[in-house]
Amino acid sequence: MTEFLTSLVKDFWFTVADMSPFLLFGFFVAGLLSVLVTRTFVETHLGGSGLWPLIKASLFGIPLPLCSCGVIPVAMSLHNHGASKGSAISFLISTPQTGVDSLFVTFSLLGPVFAIFRPIAAFFNGILGGGFTNILSRLSGVGTVIQNKCQEECCIGEPKRNRIKRGFKYGFYTLPRDIGKSMLLGLVIAALISVVVPDDYFAGKLGHSLVSMLVMVLVGVPVYVCATASVPIAAALIIKGISPGAALVFLMTGPATNAASFITIWKGLGKITAFTYLTSVIGCALASGLFLDYIISGAELEVIAKPGMMLPGYIKNISAVVLLGILSFAVIRKKPTHDESITRNTLNDGQTRGPKQ
Repeated sequence: MTEFLTSLVKDFWFTVADMSPFLLFGFFVAGLLSVLVTRTFVETHLGGSGLWPLIKASLFGIPLPLCSCGVIPVAMSLHNHGASKGSAISFLISTPQTGVDSLFVTFSLLGPVFAIFRPIAAFFNGILGGGFTNILSRLSGVGTVIQNKCQEECCIGEPKRNRIKRGFKYGFYTLPRDIGKSMLLGLVIAALISVVVPDDYFAGKLGHSLVSMLVMVLVGVPVYVCATASVPIAAALIIKGISPGAALVFLMTGPATNAASFITIWKGLGKITAFTYLTSVIGCALASGLFLDYIISGAELEVIAKPGMMLPGYIKNISAVVLLGILSFAVIRKKPTHDESITRNTLNDGQTRGPKQ
C-alpha cells in the first residue's frame, strides 16, 4: 500500500510539474482575453447567414476558456441578439474543445503534433456542425429568425477601469476556481491510470482500431470533463496503449458534450439542432481520430514529446508549487466578490459565464 501511494504521488507531481509552466502562462493569456473581448464585439461578427459567420464563430471560440455548460448562456444570448443558429452551434462546438489554457497544457504533455491538430479539428468541427444546422433548419422549415441588434443595457460594454486588476483576478483566481476541482481530479485520475494500468494494456485489449475510438465516444459523450483536465488523462491513456486518434476522440467528445448541455440546447434551439450538435461532434471526432492515426503512422511522428522536460527542473517544481497554491486557494475561497462577478461577464455583459470544464 505504501509503495502504491508513493508511486501515485510521484506520478501526480511529475504531471503537475510538466504542465504547470504552460498552464500558468495560459491563465495569464486567458486574463487578457477576459478584459479585451466583449460580447458586443462577438455579436457584430456572428450575425447574418452564410459561411463567413460560421468561420468567425469557430475561430473566435477556439481560444476562449469557456466550458461546455458555461458557453451555453453566451451562445443563447448571441442567438437572441442576431446570431444564426448555425453560428451559435459553431461557437458551442469549437469553444469547449479548446482554450488557451488547455492548448498550452496539450503542448506540454502531448507535444506539438497534438497541440496543432487539436484546435484545427475543433475549428472544422464547428464549421461543419454550424453548416449542417443551418441546412437542416431551412429544410425543416424552421429557419433562423434574426433578432434586432441589442440596444439594451446588458449590451453596453463593461467599464474600462482597473482592467489590469480584473484581468489578473480572472486569470489567476476566477478561472482557477472554476476549473480547479476538475483539474485536480483529472490529475489524480491520470496518476491512478499510470500506476494501476500496465503499460500497453489497452493495446492488447482494444488495439489501434475504430473500436477503441467508439469506446472513447461512449466514455466521452455523457461525462462532464474539463478541456484542460482531460489532457493528462489522455496522455496517461496513450501511454497505456490507446492510440493517439482514440485519445483525440476523448478530447473532443468529453469537453464538448454532456447531458446537461444537450438538454439545454434541445430546449433552447430545438431537437433538430440538439441532435445535429451531438452527431456533428461524434462524427468529426471519429473522422479526426482516424486521420490523426493515419498521419502519425505515415510520418512516424512522436505524440508525447514532453517538451516540458526542456525546462530546468527547478522552474517546473516552482511552477508546480505556485499552480497548486493558486488552485487550492481558488477552490477553498469559493464566494465571488462583486468585482469578480463583473469580470466574468466579459462575453455576455450581465450573465455569469465560466471557463471550460
